[in-house]
Amino acid sequence: MAYRYGAYHDGPDPLAPPYDVRAALDEMGDAILSGSTPVHALRDLLKRGLPGAQERNGLDEMLREVRRRRRELRERGRLDGTLEQARALLDKAIGQERAELFPDPSDEARLRESELDALPEDTASAIQELSGYEWRSAAARRTFEELRDLLRREVLDSQFKGLRDALANPDPEAMERVRRMMAGLNDMLDKDSRGEHTQADFDAFMDEYGDLFPERPRDLEELVDILARRAAATQRMLASMTPRQRVELGNLINQTLDEAGLSEQMRRLGDALVARRPDLAWTAPERLTGEEPLGMGDAVTALEELADLTRLESALRQDYPGARLDDIDEAAVRRALGRSAVDDLEALRRIERELEEQGYLLRRRGKLELTPKAVRRLGETALRRVFASLDAGRRGDHDQRDAGSAGELTGSSRPWRFGDEQPIDVVRTLVNGVRAGGLRRSRPAGEEAGGGAGPRTGSVAVRLSVDDFEVAETERRSAAAVCLLVDLSYSMALRGTWAAAKQTALALQALVASKFPQDAVQIIGFSNYARVLQPDELAGLDWDMVQGTNLHHALLIAGRHLDRHPDFEPVVLVVTDGEPTAHLLRNGTAAFEWPPSRETLELTLAEVDKMTRRRATLNVFMLAADERLKDFVDEVARRNGGRVFSPSADKLGEYVVSDFLRMRRAR
Repeated sequence: MAYRYGAYHDGPDPLAPPYDVRAALDEMGDAILSGSTPVHALRDLLKRGLPGAQERNGLDEMLREVRRRRRELRERGRLDGTLEQARALLDKAIGQERAELFPDPSDEARLRESELDALPEDTASAIQELSGYEWRSAAARRTFEELRDLLRREVLDSQFKGLRDALANPDPEAMERVRRMMAGLNDMLDKDSRGEHTQADFDAFMDEYGDLFPERPRDLEELVDILARRAAATQRMLASMTPRQRVELGNLINQTLDEAGLSEQMRRLGDALVARRPDLAWTAPERLTGEEPLGMGDAVTALEELADLTRLESALRQDYPGARLDDIDEAAVRRALGRSAVDDLEALRRIERELEEQGYLLRRRGKLELTPKAVRRLGETALRRVFASLDAGRRGDHDQRDAGSAGELTGSSRPWRFGDEQPIDVVRTLVNGVRAGGLRRSRPAGEEAGGGAGPRTGSVAVRLSVDDFEVAETERRSAAAVCLLVDLSYSMALRGTWAAAKQTALALQALVASKFPQDAVQIIGFSNYARVLQPDELAGLDWDMVQGTNLHHALLIAGRHLDRHPDFEPVVLVVTDGEPTAHLLRNGTAAFEWPPSRETLELTLAEVDKMTRRRATLNVFMLAADERLKDFVDEVARRNGGRVFSPSADKLGEYVVSDFLRMRRAR
C-alpha cells in the first residue's frame, strides 16, 4: 500500500489547539464579580472589544464610525439637484430659442414666442409639451437633448446603480439593450415565483448583462436585495421632498420611462420588489441638510447608504431581547465600514461562539447562562483576588501527622510505630534494609560455590527488620459542614455591597472545592425567604427587590444541613447589612415588619441558640453600622460565642476566607 501525506484541507485542523478564550472570560468575570449578569457582561465585552494580544475593535467603536458616516451623508447635499438641473437646462433652452426668434419680425416668430410664454410652470409638463416642438435654434435643440439625456441617465441610475455610466453616450442600441435586460429580469422573477428558476438561468442572465450590475451579485436573491434597497431609497427620496417637488419629480420620472419604453417593465419590477422585500422602509422620509444639490442617482445612493447605516446601527446596539452577533449583516458592515470592520466582527463572533462551544456559556430558552465550568473559573478568579490581599504567613492548613491512610501525602516519612495506619514507604524501607547490611545474593540450583568468573545469575534478597520500616506521613483533613448565609435583600444593592457578597460566596465555594473537597459546603441566600444557592447559579445571581431580611429561615435551612452531617465540624458564616425584619410562620409564609417585631427577634435568636447547642460557632460579617444591627449581632455573639466583623465591602472576601481558614486550622 502507498501513502501520501499533505496539508489537511477537509475543515478545521483537528490537531490545532483550542481557541484561547481565557482573556475574554476573565474580562467577563470582572464584570460578573462586580455584580453584573452573564448576558450584560458578555454584551459589555463585545461592546468594548477583545483585550490583549487578540485586541479587536468592539461594537461601540463600530457604532461610533457608523454614526459619523451618517452625519457625513446627511450633510452631503440636497435631494432636489436633478430638479434644479432640469429647470436650469430647460430655462437655458428656452432662452436660446427666444434669442433666435427675437430678430425675426414674422408672425411665425411671434406665434412661437407666445407658445413659449404659455408653457406650464411644472418642469415635467413643460418638457412634455416641448417634446414635439420644432426648435428654430440649433443650440436650443442641443440643450433640450442634453436635458432629456440627463433625465434618462438619472432616472435609470436611480433604479440600477451604474446605468448612468453605461448611458453616458446613449444610442438606440444601448437603450434597446436596457429594454431587453428589463424584460429578461422580469421574466426571471416570474419564473422564480412559480418555482421554475435555476441558478443556470441567473448565470446566463449575468453573462449577457453583468456589466450593468457593478455589484456582481452571485444569485437571484442577492440581485433582488440590491435592486429592492435601491428602489426603496428612490421612494424614500420622493417622500422626503416637498409635495410640489414630489409631484414634479414623479412626473419627470414617469415621462422619462414612457419615452424610453420602460414604463411597463419598471412597474412590473417595482411590484415584484415590494412583494419580495416588504420589510424595507419604502416610504419613510429622510432629511439631508447639505447645501450642494445632488443628482437623482447620487441622492438615491446617499439614501440607500443611510438606510443601510440605520439598520446596521440598530443591529450593532444589541439592545433588544435575544440579540446576537449573527443578527449583524456582514455585507452591510463591509459596505459601510470596510474589510477591517468585517474582521473585527468575525473575531467578536468567534469569541461568542467559542464561549458556547467550549462549555462556558449556555443559551437556555433565549437566556444566556454560565455553565458550572465557567462558575468554577470565576470562583478561582475570586479566590485569587482574595489571596492576593492576604499575607503569605496567614495561609496554610493545620496538619496532623497521625492522620491515617485517608489523609493527603506530605512527601516525607518517619519510622513506623506500633498502631500506625499510614501507608508503608516501600522505597525508604528497602534502602534502610540495604544500609543495615541485609542484602544477600542467592545462587540458582546446580551452580557450584567456586563457579569461576562467568556471568553472575540468581536473585538479590533484602532482609528487613522492624526498625527498617518507614511510613509515609499524611496530612489530616478533618471534614467540616460549612454554611455561608448571604443577605440578598434590596438594601445590599442600595449600599453597594451586593457585588462583594457574591464574589465572597464564589471565592469560598472555590476554596472549599479545591482545598477542602471533603467538606460539605452550602450557600444560603435570604431576603423575605431563604433558599439554597447552587454553585452554578452563584455567578448569575442578583439581589431580590423585596422587603425582608429573614435570617430566621436561613438559620433553619443551615441547621438542617448541619444535622445531615453530624460527624462534621460545623462552620456557620453570616454576611448581612441589616437586622432581621422577617420570620417564617407555621404555615410557611413570611411575616415582615419594620421595626422588627419581638417575635421575629425571638425566633431568630432561638435558632442561634440551636446553633450553639450544635457546637457551631456563628461568625457575623456586618456590612452596615446601624445601631439596631450592632445590638442584634452583639446579642448573637453573647449567646453563641462567635465573633463579629465589620469589614468594608472591598475587604469582605478577605475577612470571610481568612476566618474560614483560621477555623479549619484550629480544628
